[in-house]
Amino acid sequence: MLRRVRLFLATSLDGYIAGPGDTLDWLFTDDGYGYDEFIEQIDTLAMGRRTFETVVALGEWPYEGKQAWVWTRRGGADTPRARFTAQPPGEWLAERMREEGRDIWIVGGSELIRGFLDAYLVDEIAVAIHPVVLGGGVPLVPAGTRRHALRLTGHRAYPSGLVMNTYVVQR
Repeated sequence: MLRRVRLFLATSLDGYIAGPGDTLDWLFTDDGYGYDEFIEQIDTLAMGRRTFETVVALGEWPYEGKQAWVWTRRGGADTPRARFTAQPPGEWLAERMREEGRDIWIVGGSELIRGFLDAYLVDEIAVAIHPVVLGGGVPLVPAGTRRHALRLTGHRAYPSGLVMNTYVVQR
């Protein structure tokens, strides 16, 4: 079975994955919005260094039992939680595809997401759109990201106003 490369993330209505100053206080904590089912299908994580540092600062490591890879230009010593790399996404993914495993989750941030999208490596995007306008912050995809056609494969609206959309990236 082929491993899929997937995004599963939250955005504000105006397209930010973090608010000004990398704030996440706008995220709902009232429901998992499919996270528990999603994470069971994942065994490998890809994240940028800022995302890694944000997760570590939250306290308990939420990805126990998963192999985490952190992209950084500054280097870093591998830890029990994560391995550090500066490989181009295509080279890194080619190595992962030769390994047995489940799906791969690009956790964030936006520059890493752009790298995978621009190399045409993303298979699926699941985005939880929160009913809040942040007016600034870290965009889901930075300006200059290549254009990609998406096909909606699922959607669900929650009483909180959150809407979860799932897309397949068209090749």
